[in-house]
Amino acid sequence: MPSEAKLQQKKQIVKELSEKIREAKTLIFADYRGLTVEQDTELRRALRKAGVEYKVVKNTLTKLAAKENGYEALEPFLNSPTSIAMSKTDPVAPAKVLSEYAKKFEKLEIKVGIVEGKIVDLNGIKAIADLPPKEVLIGKALGGFKAPLYGLVNVLNGNIRGLVVALNAIAEKKAKAAEA
Repeated sequence: MPSEAKLQQKKQIVKELSEKIREAKTLIFADYRGLTVEQDTELRRALRKAGVEYKVVKNTLTKLAAKENGYEALEPFLNSPTSIAMSKTDPVAPAKVLSEYAKKFEKLEIKVGIVEGKIVDLNGIKAIADLPPKEVLIGKALGGFKAPLYGLVNVLNGNIRGLVVALNAIAEKKAKAAEA
């Protein structure tokens, strides 16, 4: 039977993890077994650089925190050593970094994820990881807005240009008539 202090410590871990699950835009669960210390350090450094929090928590505690947030469907995925990459701000960063390193390190295996409150399988995580960077998406959206505006400017310029040509022709005709 665990001591009261250990029990309180575990309850606190579950409470904190439950809060992080609730606040995160994206959580990716992965099996990290077999990674060397150097590989794990490299992965953690890349995740930190991307603004992603990375934790290893006991599966029983993770199951309890997931259950508190209504993610009972995660339970089958929480059976081997599990790490969690989570981000409160960028929904794509955890998927991008983990997918990149799963290709680089064969031992790193992505299990499942939660993106914007929905459980996503491995294929969904790969699809999210393949999205272009946020800046590129914004650029494409702005380009889409910009094209119709350029068309409008060209149409308006065409009308003005036509008016100037017509007025110039009239002025030249009147000048020739005045000379004769």
